[in-house]
Amino acid sequence: MDFESRIALINQVGEEIITEDELRHLLKTKEHPIAYDGFEPSGNLHIAQGIMRAINVNKMLKAGCRFKMWVADWFGWLNNKMGGDLEKIKLVGKHQVEVWKACGMETEKIEFLWTSDAVSDAEYWKKVVNVARSTTIQRMIRCGQIMGRKEADVQQASQILYPAMQCADIFHLKADITQLGMDQRKVNILAREIGEKLGYWKPVVVSHHMLMGLGEPPKTNDENRILELKMSKTNPEKAIFMNDSEEEIKKKIAKAYCPAKIIEENPMLEYSKYLIFEKFSTMEIKRVEKFGGDLVIENYAELEKLYREGKIHPMDLKNAVAHYINEMIKPVREKFQKDTKLKKLLETIKGFEVTR
Repeated sequence: MDFESRIALINQVGEEIITEDELRHLLKTKEHPIAYDGFEPSGNLHIAQGIMRAINVNKMLKAGCRFKMWVADWFGWLNNKMGGDLEKIKLVGKHQVEVWKACGMETEKIEFLWTSDAVSDAEYWKKVVNVARSTTIQRMIRCGQIMGRKEADVQQASQILYPAMQCADIFHLKADITQLGMDQRKVNILAREIGEKLGYWKPVVVSHHMLMGLGEPPKTNDENRILELKMSKTNPEKAIFMNDSEEEIKKKIAKAYCPAKIIEENPMLEYSKYLIFEKFSTMEIKRVEKFGGDLVIENYAELEKLYREGKIHPMDLKNAVAHYINEMIKPVREKFQKDTKLKKLLETIKGFEVTR
């Protein structure tokens, strides 16, 4: 792949890149830079964590990156996920890896690493302490957004340790690129600010888009908005999960926010742009003959134009989105139904209480 095509692919992933000049320099000087993403095993995967993450990771791999996936089980423990039960958190992590395999992530090209393995390494903790020595408690509290929490929600001492560890992870993993969501921006900026002072480097930050939940978008400032978007996708009524049945998907999408002719912050259009047109070459909208008959749409721009003009009814769009989302989730659902061990794993984690 030529240089500009690699840049273009990473730009498709990054809603914000800090900075593109640094990214260009990195790709010119290092054939296979290391990119990383981390995930806190904290419950059932929603489609942004499952399908969208697979799409983004595969693009980074295609662009020539070596990808490390950080299974942040200790972070879930620090953040009191699954009732603070580390063994349950580990099982959830194993489930999530299997979901990615089923939904098309090229896991054979990815190095999966667990925080629980790193914490026995004294060098890891030296990095964490050096990060903590280079910043303030208030800065750590402000970074609480990465845990899906407002500053006032950061109460436990363990939650102050969390950002210091996440910042240290970048250098422990030797990551040239941090490829996480916009909600993780504050720690990535901290790493850029202190990396060179600590004898490391300034990582390039490629922050992906935060996919909406199914409800009406929050009307808050930018910081609270990111938190609201993050949490809306974990609300069982306003999110689609990777083990939802076809009927559950249809019911949830039927109730989704989708105002006629409005393209801004419309979940159905978001899912079409970031999921459907990434996985399918066309999108078919089924309509009765008296309303013009079926439509085959070639790209997202065409869909947006037709919807803005009122040529596609919200319910017709919802029906199409439900169909394609179900097609994307079907391989995951079937894998966990057919494989006895995976079926048992899914049944086990379904019995866990999800805590935040």
